[in-house]
Amino acid sequence: MSFNYVKAAVCAATMTCAAVTGAQAHIVLDTREAVAGSYFKSALRVGHGCSGSGTVSITVTLPMGTMYVRPQLKPGWRIEIEREPLAEPVKGYHGKVITDRVARITWTGGPLPDAYFDEFGIQMKLPASAPGDVLHFPVLQKCEQGARDWAEIPPVGKTSHDVTSPAPALRLLPKP
Repeated sequence: MSFNYVKAAVCAATMTCAAVTGAQAHIVLDTREAVAGSYFKSALRVGHGCSGSGTVSITVTLPMGTMYVRPQLKPGWRIEIEREPLAEPVKGYHGKVITDRVARITWTGGPLPDAYFDEFGIQMKLPASAPGDVLHFPVLQKCEQGARDWAEIPPVGKTSHDVTSPAPALRLLPKP
């Protein structure tokens, strides 16, 4: 085996480990793309606590335009749903008029130890926004000691890798 081949293999392995470690360091959606206007099921993946301290609360703020939002029950965690009025009522299923929406969901419980990961499930109908649009789901992570606000939205032309505490993001795809 040549020295250059070994050097390239070690470099590739190091870069792969660095990329995986970086991806696990943030709170992310386990699905990063979905069709605009579709029903969507995903989970917020919590990869760690706060500087060694276990997670005791996760609050996600839902983007405008998301409808029919439902969190998944999680043993050992309580769920609080915060609603807000819509600017204009919309017609829902079976002629029902919808006047408010889920704005935030908070899971409280655990603790989820720092050395473990877990997922917090959620389903919703996505807005029929333009394909290519990115929806952000800011998350406040509270721990036994400390907190982390995963709410940064990258400026235009930048990615989540360009900010310190990126909000989980979902890119909308065109309808097939």
